[in-house]
Amino acid sequence: MIPQDFHVPERLFLARHGQTEWSLEHRLQGQLDSPLTKEGEAQAAAIAARLSGADIQTICSSPLGRAMQTALIIADRLGADVIEVPELAELDHGELAGQTWEQIDESHPTAREERAANRFGWAFPGGESYAEARVRARKALSSCGWASSGVPLLISHEMIGRMLRAQLRGLSTADALALRHPHGVVFEIERGAERML
Repeated sequence: MIPQDFHVPERLFLARHGQTEWSLEHRLQGQLDSPLTKEGEAQAAAIAARLSGADIQTICSSPLGRAMQTALIIADRLGADVIEVPELAELDHGELAGQTWEQIDESHPTAREERAANRFGWAFPGGESYAEARVRARKALSSCGWASSGVPLLISHEMIGRMLRAQLRGLSTADALALRHPHGVVFEIERGAERML
């Protein structure tokens, strides 16, 4: 049963933060941070241009620097308000944050195999799992629903973004984990139907 205080917007836009320095280095970022590259800033500006005329008044953003930087670039161009929503933060990668998979293979040699065996339930050492993040995604959507004026834009990350889209579209675990969200791409989701802009 859905709690009475649960409120998800019927229509919203979802974007990932722009490219970062660590994206280029293939490092897991999790809840650590890395600044946007010039390309990442350009991606944010392009998202704003694509959403011009969409009447976005509220941008709900992850509190992490790369997402807030993206949100502020877009908000400046659209004249929208930015609201920080802690639950939109990326999955906590715990001890693996800041490392490449090659480094992880040395520091945590069984992690890749354990993750492959139970990708949804496996938690990053000292961090969280997709299963935990899906619960958080639901809270994030409700927070954005209550805080937004009109149709909101959510700025988050790839992994939590999968769980946001799964929650909005009613996807199975397998379908959710198969989703991809490249930098610079915007999804419009309305009553469970998704289209890419």
